[in-house]
Amino acid sequence: MKRTLILAAVLAVTGSSVFGQAPPPPPRPGTTADTTVPTFRAKQVLGTKVMIAGDTNIGTVEDLVFDDAGNLEYMVVDNGGKLTTVPWEAAKFNFEKKIATLTITADQYKVIPTYTTTTYPSFYTPAYRTETYKYYGLTPRDLRRLRR
Repeated sequence: MKRTLILAAVLAVTGSSVFGQAPPPPPRPGTTADTTVPTFRAKQVLGTKVMIAGDTNIGTVEDLVFDDAGNLEYMVVDNGGKLTTVPWEAAKFNFEKKIATLTITADQYKVIPTYTTTTYPSFYTPAYRTETYKYYGLTPRDLRRLRR
């Protein structure tokens, strides 16, 4: 009896009902419950055409690289077997057109080192991160590590 009165009091104060109340509707695809936070899925990014200087195609997104804490760090761009590392923050996406644009010039792009699938770099060495971000005029954020 006491538990029933306490439950009734809690429900009356919160204005909710355990029975008969429909769950909140799920968020629309491509959004979260907080519509101010954009979301995307990996398959929306993979295969995206990457452009510089507005109209120069430099390849497509081949792969994504995450840090130890699960944060998206880089895109790997494939240009005919030559791979380039692009910090995630360097790209502006148009998901409808499946295009990512980098704000660097063709001359800047020419000096960025490339590699192949057999010679992947050590993405998280401090020197590699600093150099890679510098090519795009960015500073790497602090790495977040999970303790397991």
